[in-house]
Amino acid sequence: MAAKTIDEYVAGLGGDWRGEAVARLRQIVDAAAPEASSTIKWAQPVWESNGPFAYIKAFTSAVNIGFWRGAQLEDGERILQGEGERMKHLTLREGDPIPADELAGFVRQAVELNREHGSPARTR
Repeated sequence: MAAKTIDEYVAGLGGDWRGEAVARLRQIVDAAAPEASSTIKWAQPVWESNGPFAYIKAFTSAVNIGFWRGAQLEDGERILQGEGERMKHLTLREGDPIPADELAGFVRQAVELNREHGSPARTR
């Protein structure tokens, strides 16, 4: 059964490290963008403010946090991955530290970009 809430999504991960990582990432996004809404879209947690700006996706051996406007984010440490023109993500594996300060900065930048430019989900 597909998760309908982020709590159900986390519970569906079976209590392993991925659930803990998703829960921590959720805290970071929620704290950095308290005005944003969050829901399950495209079978994953998605945060929106003037359109989607961030998502979290758990895989068998990794958890990604991604940004719709990732290619536009200032990433001095070069921790975001992706070759696309728009989206970028960070992949976490078991035991990896979560770069909370950097992620919170990305969230704030992404919200501001959506405020300035509108939803990145709109077709051009």
